[in-house]
Amino acid sequence: MTRSQPSAAQLRSLFARLAATAGGLGYLPLMPGTFGSLGGVALYALTMIGAAHWGTTHGGATQWGAGYWNGSGATGRAAGLWATAIATTLISALGIWAAGCEERASGRKDPQHVVIDEVSGQLIAFVAALAPLNWKYCVAGFILFRAFDIAKPFPVRQAESLPGGWGIMADDWLAGLFAALGLWILRWAGM
Repeated sequence: MTRSQPSAAQLRSLFARLAATAGGLGYLPLMPGTFGSLGGVALYALTMIGAAHWGTTHGGATQWGAGYWNGSGATGRAAGLWATAIATTLISALGIWAAGCEERASGRKDPQHVVIDEVSGQLIAFVAALAPLNWKYCVAGFILFRAFDIAKPFPVRQAESLPGGWGIMADDWLAGLFAALGLWILRWAGM
């Protein structure tokens, strides 16, 4: 007996599901949105560290180490923020397509297992705040993003009415922008 090869449509559907669920995070029990947001925090940290390391070793500066972690490593931080902004843009674009595919496949509006929107919104919170990578920004950004994503103040809830993947993604983008504003306010207040 031979096993048939999956069709191109089946492979696209599998890739869309894998992307929409952030590699399966959306299938974790209880709070899948929270796990998606934590995935965004982890991706932010990995992107910032990787790009900062590349930027400091290839840019001639050696600001790795303690200066980077407290935000004073400007070369590494800039490289990290640029890389994170690019990753956020790519994930956001992929999310529109993947979330829309998964919504159609499940037959439900904004299915709970789709969490690429939380990953994208969490990244937007950090990038828009120009946040340095340290534990205080990670914790505050995570809490602020989850609060705005759950509370959905105007116009966050209204963004959900957009069609397909746009509606799934847009409310989290706005929640990310609100969280970034919160991070700016915390920075201004000296916290």
